[in-house]
Amino acid sequence: MVDSQAHVDAVARLRASYAAIPPGQPVRLAKRTSNLFRPRTAAKDLAGLDISGLDGVISVDPQARTADVQGMCTYERLVEATLPYGLMPMVVPQLKTITLGGAVTGLGIESSSFRNGLPHESVIEMDILTGEGKLLTVSPEQHPDLFAGFPNSYGSLGYAVRLRIALDEVKPYVGLRHVPFDDLDTLCSAVADITAKRSWDGEPVDFLDGVVFGPGEAYLTLGRWADWPRDAGQAEPSDYTGQQIFYRSIRERERDCLTVSDYIWRWDTDWFWCSGAFGVQNPTIRRIWPARYRRSDFYHRLVGLDHRFSIAAKIDKLKRIGPRERVVQDVEIPLEHTADFLRWFAGQVPMSPVWLCPLRLRDSDDPAARSWPLYPLQPGEVYVNVGFWGTVPIEPGRADGDVNRLIEDAVASRHGHKSLYSDAYYDRDTFSAMYGGAVYSQLKDRYDPAHRLTGMYEKAVGRR
Repeated sequence: MVDSQAHVDAVARLRASYAAIPPGQPVRLAKRTSNLFRPRTAAKDLAGLDISGLDGVISVDPQARTADVQGMCTYERLVEATLPYGLMPMVVPQLKTITLGGAVTGLGIESSSFRNGLPHESVIEMDILTGEGKLLTVSPEQHPDLFAGFPNSYGSLGYAVRLRIALDEVKPYVGLRHVPFDDLDTLCSAVADITAKRSWDGEPVDFLDGVVFGPGEAYLTLGRWADWPRDAGQAEPSDYTGQQIFYRSIRERERDCLTVSDYIWRWDTDWFWCSGAFGVQNPTIRRIWPARYRRSDFYHRLVGLDHRFSIAAKIDKLKRIGPRERVVQDVEIPLEHTADFLRWFAGQVPMSPVWLCPLRLRDSDDPAARSWPLYPLQPGEVYVNVGFWGTVPIEPGRADGDVNRLIEDAVASRHGHKSLYSDAYYDRDTFSAMYGGAVYSQLKDRYDPAHRLTGMYEKAVGRR
């Protein structure tokens, strides 16, 4: 835990570093790591804010089931702090080094999202350093416009220094059931039924996600809390942090059981299935690959080196393999259009598997449910996050970026949305219409009047 005085001191350093930047000069975080998949402005071009000491948990209140957390705290540290109390965040994004502040300002999702929504919906209040340099406590009652507009603003309005979040109760184990589907429409009907009833075939469902290996082979993974492995039909829980690979087990096993910690991080060891690009799924290489490097942040660093030195492109050139386009995206599609989108994707984008994660806004049955204008999902609507991460060949007559543009059009035509952590190609007017429009402009002028923080469009698309 972070001592309260240490937090006060860290915030003072942050504010002093802001004050030291000459007026009119752009401002950014002095952050060396990122979970973004789009180019970042070179650090030498912008002054950096001192965020040292802002990466921990301040306190956990087990009676109120809340936690006060610093903005740069990773979910790995947050989960380590809350599990001893029998608690966890309402939604824990899949990768260990995603920060709480990052998931709130840039969105996040996981298998509890069909009942708990998105990470920002469990935020009770935040302390935000605005682009103007003010430190504001925001909540539904204090600066409610900034509280509602902060999610999906990607640091263009300010930075979360402290967040108070609601927590969920846990049990020691999660029992899994991998349900196969050979028809995507049937799968989507099952998602609707599970989301409405929170059960399937007489068993409760506490977690819901899925994998599509192809239009005729897909699985929903249904998770439920368990006190003991035998409650899930096993003598001992499975372990996918060593030689076994989780995503392969989906095809191989009907039922499974994991400790709550291993369930939370089941995707991190192999970055879903993307570790295969580095040979880590080869049994021989896996045996000698150190366990401390079988995690998403290390793979991300390898990708960063490849982007910097074009290693894969040079190898492909030597092999006389043509250029490839990076297609790394997460999109939210209304459930009624999900099967159609998946069929379109299978026919147009040569990439599998893809991840599915159903979601509804939290408390969306309440007519007064809060809206989030910069990522305007409809209350009561069931969406499915479709995640796909890899590269595709650039076909003759096409240019780099064309497949991503096709995907953007396909998502928009099905009334969906796309997360902005990766490549985006929207023109400014289309982007404005999809991500806040006039509301964002008003928030920017109010909380960053000198526009010292890079704008949302400029961050996500502006370089193109």
